[in-house]
Amino acid sequence: MEARTSLEQHTKEGRGRKKNRGRMIIGLGGIIILAFCLFFFTDLLEMTTGKEDGQNHQAAEPAKQQGQSSQDAGNNSVTQPQGKVVYLTFDDGPSEWSGKFLDMLDQHGIKATFFMQGSNLERSDWHSEVKRAVREGHYVGGHSMTHQYNKLYEEGQFIPEMKETLSLIHDLTGENPRLVRPPFGSSPGLVDEQLRDQIVEAGIKIWDWTIDSKDWDLKDHPQQIVENIKIATKNDIEVVLMHEMPQTLQALPEIIAFYQQEGYSFAVYDAAKHFHLNFLEDHRL
Repeated sequence: MEARTSLEQHTKEGRGRKKNRGRMIIGLGGIIILAFCLFFFTDLLEMTTGKEDGQNHQAAEPAKQQGQSSQDAGNNSVTQPQGKVVYLTFDDGPSEWSGKFLDMLDQHGIKATFFMQGSNLERSDWHSEVKRAVREGHYVGGHSMTHQYNKLYEEGQFIPEMKETLSLIHDLTGENPRLVRPPFGSSPGLVDEQLRDQIVEAGIKIWDWTIDSKDWDLKDHPQQIVENIKIATKNDIEVVLMHEMPQTLQALPEIIAFYQQEGYSFAVYDAAKHFHLNFLEDHRL
């Protein structure tokens, strides 16, 4: 009886151990399956999130580039041309020398910017030269009617005189120029902000210069005009102030050769690509 009881106990204990072992195996298997499922879903979640992040990144990148492009375009609309560019400008025409200046520029294939004076524009014997200048691709802007400091700046005739001058150019050429060069420069004549406000309202643009050749004071000294320009040339963008005078005409071939050797291209004022150039740094003009 004791042996039988012992055997039954042993059998029961063996069955218990098997049950426990089975439970352990089932539990371990469950853990493995649970771990596998957790790994699978985590990986799937990362893939989905990563894909969405990638899409968001790709969508954000063009937006960023578009923003940069818009900003660059805005900057380009107000900044100076790229590269080395020189604008040859001539004041106080038309004159008896206008035709010879046009001949010289034509020989070199260069377009220039002329700022003409109303009292000279009224002279019928020079009308053909004004029309020729526009026909050959040069820009003709205004330089006042009288060129008198007191009338323009102290008596408040700057805008009326410029409007009259631009009207004369329109009558002769059919063009509608808005660019003028203030006699003696914009400073100090246009320091009054209220006057500049009126210039803006009138739709008039202002150009001074970066280089003063001082040719007006160098009769019979064309070489000094050249030297003045060479010494003053320091920037990639230069606007050279000259006048329709015989000494300037003599100096012009060497001036052109100098800028060609220095790698400059020659440009004519383009209203569609206007950039501000005034001593007062007023970006509206």
